[in-house]
Amino acid sequence: MLTNYLENPPLAENELMAAIDIGSNSFHLAIGRLDHGEVRKVVSMSEKVQLAAGLDEHNILSAEAVRRGLDCLSRFTARLDSVSPERVRIVATNALRQAKNADDFIARANEILPNPIEIIAGREEARLIHLGVSHTNASSDKRLVIDIGGGSTEFIIGTGFEPLLTESLQMGCVAFTKKFFADGQITDKAFTTAIAAARKEVLAISGQYQKAGWTSVIGSSGTIKAVRNVLVSKGWANEQECITYKGVKKLEKLLISIGDVKDIELEGVKEHRKAVFPAGVAVLRALMKVLGIETLAYSDGALREGVMYDMLGRFASEDVRDRSVLALIKRYSVDKKQARQVVRTSRHLFRQVQDDLQLSNDDGDLLRRAAYLHEIGLAISHSNYHRHSAYLLENSDIPGFSQVDQKRMAQLVLSHRRKLKSDMLEQTCQLGGEQLLYLCLLLRLAVSAHHSRSEYELPLMELVILDDTHWQITVSTDKKHYAFLYSDLHADIEQFAKWGIELSVIEN
Repeated sequence: MLTNYLENPPLAENELMAAIDIGSNSFHLAIGRLDHGEVRKVVSMSEKVQLAAGLDEHNILSAEAVRRGLDCLSRFTARLDSVSPERVRIVATNALRQAKNADDFIARANEILPNPIEIIAGREEARLIHLGVSHTNASSDKRLVIDIGGGSTEFIIGTGFEPLLTESLQMGCVAFTKKFFADGQITDKAFTTAIAAARKEVLAISGQYQKAGWTSVIGSSGTIKAVRNVLVSKGWANEQECITYKGVKKLEKLLISIGDVKDIELEGVKEHRKAVFPAGVAVLRALMKVLGIETLAYSDGALREGVMYDMLGRFASEDVRDRSVLALIKRYSVDKKQARQVVRTSRHLFRQVQDDLQLSNDDGDLLRRAAYLHEIGLAISHSNYHRHSAYLLENSDIPGFSQVDQKRMAQLVLSHRRKLKSDMLEQTCQLGGEQLLYLCLLLRLAVSAHHSRSEYELPLMELVILDDTHWQITVSTDKKHYAFLYSDLHADIEQFAKWGIELSVIEN
């Protein structure tokens, strides 16, 4: 039902793709090529930008942190000459989720990057991490995946490539360094308070996770890699070179005896990680204790690998976003017949004007998904259901979608009926420019065409863009089942005018 009618062309064998992960501690670039259905990394870059360290008490990114981030992205972009822009995806995580001036940073970064930055929600980050780990360390076990980042820590229980339970907690090595190790001193008191804070966070999910259960545990991220390397070098890991809880406790005592982050000289802890290493160990110690984890393996695959495999699925028409749409349709008991009719008509209108309005295939996908979901708010109430639909789309955890994607879909369904207001126009353009404005109007026309909810074939409709501010739609009204089609479309003329578009409706 959700076949992508404007598919991205599939990725060819040996073709390159790239992912940029704008993390709270590190920025990562990975370039891979398709090799017999698997992504093989050919370039990997990582820089410790510590974006989260630049957040003040009001969650405002400092000018210095912004400069570090933009300089790093400039260096990454210089390595992308051999990768087609449509094969590049850039995601941002907790630091930009928290930053109140994230939009300013993103606007400047988007001038450098080949594609816009997507801020992803914590659970979407968890899903992508699980995907990266699952492809890098294949297993059919039901396992727990843990990723300790700079600003947040993700927990995922999954089987194969499918996540069953995802969560993102507000604790990470950079954030906890600022709170508990800001002076660089490694004391028993600092560790105790950091572990207590992390323990409180993990306790909120421990019951649900332990009830779900798992057979093995695997961790990704720089913190877990560094801890593993130290434990192996000290002989505190197990025979499979996995992290052990006993080893982590020994490492805590060792760090306290060292006393200052500047004096950390441990095999496997790079210079740039020294400052945030004790906080990362405290978070790991707490979560292992609360969840009863005795041993934990390490995976080199993480978010950036997950992003590339997610892109690969999109190119192969196995898009998780469409599975998410299907799930929402089922959850909110959407009228599938009506949804399909609106989708078909919106597709028909889109194809007629795509070139004239300079709309992309991604725009078409956004319109298609919004058309399927524009009535989900009816599950709450018929009164103002478009507002309920918009709220659900903007505030739900929807796998595969960035926060901006969800806001744009929400704006589409919010504008598909009732009055269009000038403040909505400004908000729409800020979210997605003129393209999003045009999509809102196309969805509105498609919904108006099916206002009667008739199951009979729709009369011929021809939409033409006469100029930048003048649209003309010609409809045939010779079919009795659509006797009110002309008047329904005619009612939109006044609303279109509020958004600066003159709509002419011609009866043929």
